Amino acid sequence: MTARLDAVGERLGLKVTSTSAALRIEDVEHDSRRVGPATLFCCVAGANADGHDHAHHAVEAGAVAVLAERPLELGVPELIVPSVRAAMGPVASLVHGDPSRSLDVVGVTGTNGKTTTVRLVAGIMGELGVGVHEIGTLTGTRTTPEATDLQRILAKARRDGQPSVAMEVSSHALEQRRVDGTRFRVVAFTNLGIDHLDHHGTIENYFAAKRRLFTATFADLAVIDTRGPFGARLADSVDMAVERITEDHLRGVETGTHRSRFSWRGQTVDLPLAGTFNVANAVLAAEIVHGLGHEPAAIAAALAVAPHVPGRFETIDEGQPFTVLVDYAHTPDGLETVLAAARAVTDRSLVLVFGAGGDRDRTKRPRMGEVAERLADRVVVTSDNPRGEPPDAIIAGIVSGMTNPPELVEPDRRAAIRHALAGARKGDVVLIAGKGHESTQTIGSVVVEFDDRDVARDELRRLGGAS
Repeated sequence: MTARLDAVGERLGLKVTSTSAALRIEDVEHDSRRVGPATLFCCVAGANADGHDHAHHAVEAGAVAVLAERPLELGVPELIVPSVRAAMGPVASLVHGDPSRSLDVVGVTGTNGKTTTVRLVAGIMGELGVGVHEIGTLTGTRTTPEATDLQRILAKARRDGQPSVAMEVSSHALEQRRVDGTRFRVVAFTNLGIDHLDHHGTIENYFAAKRRLFTATFADLAVIDTRGPFGARLADSVDMAVERITEDHLRGVETGTHRSRFSWRGQTVDLPLAGTFNVANAVLAAEIVHGLGHEPAAIAAALAVAPHVPGRFETIDEGQPFTVLVDYAHTPDGLETVLAAARAVTDRSLVLVFGAGGDRDRTKRPRMGEVAERLADRVVVTSDNPRGEPPDAIIAGIVSGMTNPPELVEPDRRAAIRHALAGARKGDVVLIAGKGHESTQTIGSVVVEFDDRDVARDELRRLGGAS
């Protein structure tokens, strides 16, 4: 798809000179290193670099016009706007033929549960014979791609004959307006807890970023889990149709270490995922797909063969007489939820191995320590992607929230996992939390291979699969 420069200007409320009006734009790009011919280059001012400083490289590479916040005088047409970020998504959408308006796009936001809900939506749609493209934590380097990349992805989904897209929408993406220009059929909210306060500053700012998705500008229907205070506030304040998930949806849930059973819209659903929190994710996903026009019986049947979600309450089985679970929980609320789910499947000891990421929100560390001490029987505190921070300092932040020292403080994550597994007994549950599906560990500037699931398997085999 292409668009004339005067059409681009019209979308932005700008008038383009007659000499430039017919100029054809074939792509929109924010990274000067990826610019090709017939491209509109967007000068994004970021935390570490300013696209205005690289615009001349973009022009040299073939950019035929520039979207900027100040005149640059580079010899090509310049569209000057107050905010490049605010303009970039709508312009990219136009150039790619407004692909979201030809697709059933679902957007899911919230602190915890986005990835699982999106994976379940994609799985249901696939079982119903509807082609679906998935965007999120499991599919790319960013939970939500930059606006230029997102519109390119949506356009490709349309070209490939995939009529639906299920995507995670992060608070960073909403604040940075990456989904502007995208039209959703359904938007959904899982929950809100303590996370990303290093970026947003306060929980209210974090909520405000999430809430931005829930306007008639983006969609006509919202599916909102109202069991928490922020979900209830959101549902009461939006200017669109709302389907509410309440405590009634989760009454009578049966859950074990591998499966759950619940009722939804008159259907009995046998879900091949454990944990009440996964039932909540499944109900949210079911309501989303129902909002797209599919029947409850077909949705329930599709959930019965729901896809495995890597690193989400994932069971590691090497024949040991206790349960080992790996989960991505890395916030206080997420940790509390998954510990409660783990407690529900054992009447023996619940052992927890966890840490907190470096160069991220420090305020959540003592809260995670408090949750761990309150809900687990044995606690091992270790490293979890310390990045540029000393692991001992991160661990100290976690332990500061505990009234008593944990059973073990061990910065070496493999050694910490080994200790927990070696001490587990028949019927216990060992929960390894924080990294989930991640396959690397970042220590300083070094990235090393480290997958909790592989490490747990290695250590269980070393122990002989029994204890």
